[in-house]
Amino acid sequence: PIRLVRDFFYIYLLKPFKIFMISVPWFVVVLLVFTIGFRIQGLALGIKCSMLVLFIAMTGFWEKAMTTLALLGTAACLSIIIGIPLGMYCARRERFYAFIRPIMDFMQTMPAFVFMIPVIAFFGTGKPAAVVTTMIFGGTPVVRLTVLGLRGVPEHVREAAIAFGGSKWYLLSRVDLPLASPSIRAGINQTIMLSLAMVVVASLIGAKGLGEDVLEALQYANVGQGILAGFAILFCAMILDRIVQGERK
Repeated sequence: PIRLVRDFFYIYLLKPFKIFMISVPWFVVVLLVFTIGFRIQGLALGIKCSMLVLFIAMTGFWEKAMTTLALLGTAACLSIIIGIPLGMYCARRERFYAFIRPIMDFMQTMPAFVFMIPVIAFFGTGKPAAVVTTMIFGGTPVVRLTVLGLRGVPEHVREAAIAFGGSKWYLLSRVDLPLASPSIRAGINQTIMLSLAMVVVASLIGAKGLGEDVLEALQYANVGQGILAGFAILFCAMILDRIVQGERK
């Protein structure tokens, strides 16, 4: 079963996503990021985001940056896909949330190097292990903030919707989720940022990308390479943060 999970991560998720990200020309990504930024917050955000992408392309870190985004983007997407429904389930079930809350506390506070040991024991080194490690480290904020947002929905609003004959699905889709969406989007933002924070740690277990350049710079005291790779990681995080945060605003 573990081998099947590992092959599923690599063959059906990581590899196609990585090939797609690398095959897209950099100028197409610049134009796409500019369009998204412009639609969300206007011309200023579109220009800033496109300039950050242009810096990554001009410094020669394009392929490694896309590899990093494919790896950590897969982990973040899986965390979000699992975390939001789990948070929705926990929001109305106090006992179940009380059961998994210590588990999430453990996942969030335990150093990454500690829970990397059992992950490597089960999955070996490489990209699947890096995805699992990133999901463990970065998957809890979206669950917590989804629960917080749904529990923060005013009770009188829910009672009014029920009084007018709203079904459970209507209550969830038209009342709870729209009112809780700022908190849920904040959880998505935090999950993405924590996933990107695992770039260098993931490179220790065989994940390629920008973290590998930072690790090599630390080993060989290559200051220039380390600084440029660090700026590339920073700019990737800034682009994603501004886009998600801008939409939330």
